[in-house]
Amino acid sequence: MTTMNTLSKNLTLRHAGWADLEAVAQLIYDVCEADGDTTVANTPEELRNWWGTEGFNIETDAFVVEAQDGRLAGYEELFNENAHVHLNADGYVHPKFKGLGVGTSLLHAAEVRAGEHIPLAAPDLRVFIRVSTDSKDETGNAMFAHEGYSVIRHHWRMEIKLDKAPFAAILPDGIELRPFIREQHDRLVWEADNEAFRDHWGSHESTFEEWRHRKFGKSDFDPSLWMIAWDGDQIAGYSQNRFRMGIGWIGTLGVRRPWRKKGLGLALLQHSFGEFHKRGMNTIGLGVDASNPTGATRLYQRAGMYVASEFITYEKELRAGQNLEK
Repeated sequence: MTTMNTLSKNLTLRHAGWADLEAVAQLIYDVCEADGDTTVANTPEELRNWWGTEGFNIETDAFVVEAQDGRLAGYEELFNENAHVHLNADGYVHPKFKGLGVGTSLLHAAEVRAGEHIPLAAPDLRVFIRVSTDSKDETGNAMFAHEGYSVIRHHWRMEIKLDKAPFAAILPDGIELRPFIREQHDRLVWEADNEAFRDHWGSHESTFEEWRHRKFGKSDFDPSLWMIAWDGDQIAGYSQNRFRMGIGWIGTLGVRRPWRKKGLGLALLQHSFGEFHKRGMNTIGLGVDASNPTGATRLYQRAGMYVASEFITYEKELRAGQNLEK
């Protein structure tokens, strides 16, 4: 591994391995705790599912910085999000090891790995790497600016704390909610998912296998928490929910274009609130693009949600060319 060495002595940069899984999950939790929002951390089970994603190789696409006593000081991963042109990096530096070059060394390692994707991308396409960090992480934000990354987007984690049962959801005329039956409905929901997010920033369609691994591979997947809205035999919208890090989590809420502007999004949101409340969970969260083109942020605020955390997305161009994505 050839990277610019910015590490303090007694720290070692190396490739990650499966044996690091528990320690990496704890590291991510510690970082999120220091940032004040542990709901965005990963359980070991979630991390194991993610590392098992097709196209991700833990031995080439992830790195750790290790102290002499075996503690992990930092973690970084790089993922080929789309066609070797859109690359995502995600890194964490333990609060006790800040200021020792850990974050910069990990970022450089990810960039070296990103460079290996460039020859695999179509020659006329623009290649870039994106990273995100909590807006409160002053060290991380300063590092990205210093390393030539530009702010391109903001995302919010929104939340609501219910002090009573929410209003009953009122579905648009002709729409009904039916139980999600995985063996019958999975492909239909996958198709609806791809369609609903087709006009969202940075999105691209997933294969059924990718979608299935991402949705059903989690140990906390509970089909009874999925809300599917039907108009006859057509899926009009859905809310794919689960419990995450001690709160209710609305993982993906989507309404297909023909059924937008009819109140279906609000109804799905309120019905999700009600289901979590019935199960004894009154704190519910979700993640959203702060510049969402469909007006989702206004919808969530109208439903009583507020911004609990803000995350900043940065981008660095690795090769000029035509944009593959919106």
